[in-house]
Amino acid sequence: MLRLGVNIDHVATIRNARGTPWPDPVRAAQLAEKAGADGITAHLREDRRHITDGDIDRLMASLTLPLNFEMAATAEMQAIALRHRPHAVCIVPEKREERTTEGGLDVAGNEGYLADFIAPLREAGCRVSMFIGHDPAQIEASARIGAPVIELHTGAYCDFHTEGRTTDVEAELAGLAEGARLAGELGLEVHAGHGLTFETVGPIAALPQIKELNIGHFLIAESVFVGLDEAIREMRRNMDAARRG
Repeated sequence: MLRLGVNIDHVATIRNARGTPWPDPVRAAQLAEKAGADGITAHLREDRRHITDGDIDRLMASLTLPLNFEMAATAEMQAIALRHRPHAVCIVPEKREERTTEGGLDVAGNEGYLADFIAPLREAGCRVSMFIGHDPAQIEASARIGAPVIELHTGAYCDFHTEGRTTDVEAELAGLAEGARLAGELGLEVHAGHGLTFETVGPIAALPQIKELNIGHFLIAESVFVGLDEAIREMRRNMDAARRG
């Protein structure tokens, strides 16, 4: 079964806009579980623009679902992850000025550092994944450093779809399919995410090597109109339909 991880970052974004306790991302995580999510994703950024340290504390204390802790490859974040020991840690690139994560991590250009960085996380029992593009060099480097999982960045594919660039959509989807195939051959577990919507999730969910999708912003946006429960259930229906073929 294709797993769905629900990213709750942007519940926290709304909360932080007013500096109140509402809406509570932990409550969103609990609602996501009832709606059929298989896991919860939260990105603790260096600037704490959405998820905060307190959110991570409460998620670890209250979640019954696995937590996928997204983080940059910094000493500060490594220490936080080692203190909490979440089920999963996803290493992502992070720039302070970006609105959202732009592109994938350059594993091939930082093999030595990243191999050393993820070693204690793996020893602590965390499932470590690298958030990367579908470039074969990045996939092969992820395997070499000992990361058991990669998460393919689907942002370009989704952006091309929104812009109506059909040829680019087809090319990017082909690249993602080939990347997933290569990763599977190398023994890596393959996840995917970023920017996925009801319209774009099907072709990604249909890729047989992919075991998990992590989706957040669209689900939180759609929940404004239909509620979080229905948004998640509809995404699950679309994922399952695509996987069945």
